[in-house]
Amino acid sequence: MSFTAAPASAPAAALPEAPVATVPSARAGSPREHRYDIDLIRLICSVGVVVSHTGAAFMDAAGRKASGGAGVYWTGLVADSLGRFAVPTFFAIAGWAVLVGAPPKDVARLRQRIVSIVVPLAVWTAVYLVWGRWRGTNDGPIGDLALDSLFGSVRPAYHLWYLYAYIPVIMLLALVSMVRSGKRPWGLALILLVVASAPLLFGDLAGVTDWDVPRFGWSFAVYQVIYAALGALLIAAPAGTFGKRRLPWLLLAVAGFLVVILYQHKVHYFIPNANVVIALFTGGFLLALHRVRLPDRLRPAVSRLVEATFGVYVVHILFEDVLADMFVNADAGWPAAVALFMAVSAAITVLSFASVLLWRRLGLARLLG
Repeated sequence: MSFTAAPASAPAAALPEAPVATVPSARAGSPREHRYDIDLIRLICSVGVVVSHTGAAFMDAAGRKASGGAGVYWTGLVADSLGRFAVPTFFAIAGWAVLVGAPPKDVARLRQRIVSIVVPLAVWTAVYLVWGRWRGTNDGPIGDLALDSLFGSVRPAYHLWYLYAYIPVIMLLALVSMVRSGKRPWGLALILLVVASAPLLFGDLAGVTDWDVPRFGWSFAVYQVIYAALGALLIAAPAGTFGKRRLPWLLLAVAGFLVVILYQHKVHYFIPNANVVIALFTGGFLLALHRVRLPDRLRPAVSRLVEATFGVYVVHILFEDVLADMFVNADAGWPAAVALFMAVSAAITVLSFASVLLWRRLGLARLLG
C-alpha cells in the first residue's frame, strides 16, 4: 500500500455519495421521476471499480510488462482498461446530482451532504492507516501520516484520492447552483477561495519559514469540473435527444475501450482521465444507457445495491490486498490467468457488497458509508 498521493489518472473510484436519482416530472403536480437508469449506471461503475483495481493488481504482479507473465499482464491490462470510464462517469453523475437532480437548496443542506462524506472518509483513513501499519506498508510514523491525511497530502489508500477532489467539485457546483437560484452564499465562496489558494500558500509558507508544511491536497482538476458540467447536460437531456438507437453509442464505447488498451500498452500506463479517448469511452457508455428502461422486477434489487456503492468503494481495497496477495501469480498461463481473475474479482465484489449491506443493516451507514 503506497502513501503517496495518487495522480489524477488513478483507477476509478465509486461515487462517494448516493445522489437522489429523482427529479421533478415535466408535468406540474405529477409524481417525481426516479432515474433508474442512473442507478444502473452507478452500479455498473461500482463493479467496474473492482474489475479495474483487480486488473491493476494483476499488472503489478507481472511487473507491468508482458515479459513478466503474458497471461497475467494481458488479463490485467484488459480488465484495468475496462473500468476507465468510471471516474469520469461518477463526476458526470455528481454534476447532474448537484445541478439538476438534487441541488442543495442552501449551505446547510450542502453541509449535511459533505458531512455524510467526510465522516466515513475520516473513519476509513484511520482504518487504512492501521491496516498499513499492520501489513508493514506505512511510509512513516502513523501520527505524521494522519496529519498529512488531514491536509490531503497523503492518502492512506490510493483510491481515496477521489474524495479529496469530489468534495471541492460539488462545493463549486453547489455555489453555481445557489447563485443561479438567487442566493448569496458568501461563506461557501470564501471556503472555495481558501481551497484554491491554499496549495500555493502552503508552499510559500514552507519556503519562507523552512517549516515542514504538508502539501495541501484538497483540490480538483479542470477536467473533473468539465466532466461534471457536461455530465449534467447529457444526463438531464430528454429521452430521444441522442436518437432512438443505442448501438452507435455502444460501438463508440467499445472502440474507446479498445483504444484505451492500446494506449496503456504502447504509450503510457496509466492513461490520464483527461485523455480524449477516455472522454469518448465515457460518452459512449453514458449515452448507450441514457434513460434506458430498467425492468420492474430488477428495480428493488438495483436500488438496494446502489445504496451500497460508497461503502463498496471504501472497503474493497482491503479485500483486494488480501486476495491479490494470496492468489495472483505472474506464472499463471492464459486460461489460468483469466479464470483466476474472474474468481478473485467476483470474490472481492461479493465480499464488499455483503460487508456494506451488513453494516448498513447494523445502522453504521453514517459512520462507514
